[in-house]
Amino acid sequence: MDTPQNTALMRALAEVPGPLPTSGVVHITLPHTERFTLVGNHLAQNAALSTAAVGFAVRIQSLPQGTEVGIKALAARFPEGEKLIAAALRELEAHGYLQRTRVRLPNGRVVTRTVFCNHPEALLRPRPAEASKRGPDLVAAPVAASVPAHIPAPAPAPAPAPATPHVTAPAPETHQAPAPSPVTRQSVTDHRPVPTPRLLPPPTAPKASPRPLPQPCELTPGLQQAAVALLSDLRRHAPELLLSEADIERLTPATATWLERDAHPDTIRQALTTDLPQPVKYPAKFVRHRLTVLLPPPLPGAEELAPARPRTVVIPLQTCEGCERAFRSRTPSLCRDCRTACEQPAA
Repeated sequence: MDTPQNTALMRALAEVPGPLPTSGVVHITLPHTERFTLVGNHLAQNAALSTAAVGFAVRIQSLPQGTEVGIKALAARFPEGEKLIAAALRELEAHGYLQRTRVRLPNGRVVTRTVFCNHPEALLRPRPAEASKRGPDLVAAPVAASVPAHIPAPAPAPAPAPATPHVTAPAPETHQAPAPSPVTRQSVTDHRPVPTPRLLPPPTAPKASPRPLPQPCELTPGLQQAAVALLSDLRRHAPELLLSEADIERLTPATATWLERDAHPDTIRQALTTDLPQPVKYPAKFVRHRLTVLLPPPLPGAEELAPARPRTVVIPLQTCEGCERAFRSRTPSLCRDCRTACEQPAA
């Protein structure tokens, strides 16, 4: 049997007006009446986005509001894997199409709120309300045109409302005639460049784990007592560094490590109280950071400070093959006298 052909597509191709191109794609555009989504060329032709990112942007844009668009929810809905979906969402976040933030609800529950914008570059353009505040040097005030006396002056058109998110249910059609808008002069065009969106790292990027607190080799009672006294005395020199008993107990091993490495208490106090930020919101975290980052290395010992001795090379003894005299040489050979006798010509 012959392979069935799509004759409907061939009939539609024959109805395309104008000459067809010799190569490339030929578009057969049919108007949509239901279940369609508008996609801008800034997304469909974005060379900086991968095909997977563009595809998931279109899929997310076509979903109704309130639909779960997390990685696991999209993986359960579509055939792509979680790694590909996560990479595509990170691309959309970097280009401003998608934003995921952690929000605390009134009941105390923390949820992830996902916001998708179908045209992020339009958000950076000046709004009409913002443009009117720039002054008369940039935007000219609208002036109504002259109208006959018997025709009432038309009411000013309302300001355009900001763009609203995509709604799946179409609004009911009304046959109300549009109100005429007043004739206005051409506004002065703002030729300043439109700022491009900043490429920020995604908020879900993993953060580096904090460095662990230093621990002494042996926390003796003397070191512990000196460390507790030093931490308790910090508020006398810097009132911002008021530590609780629990904070002092946690920071005692790190302070004892400084003392174990022969750091003077005045040196430790100066390292913790110099150039304080204003204000110090979390004194315990600030002291922990400086005790960890500014930790000095152990003092070198006497053997490490001793100057290195020059290396002495000992040349081994060899026996001359001619006279059997002992002499120093790296390889077995003749002594100097035998080499000289061999080099002189015979008389």
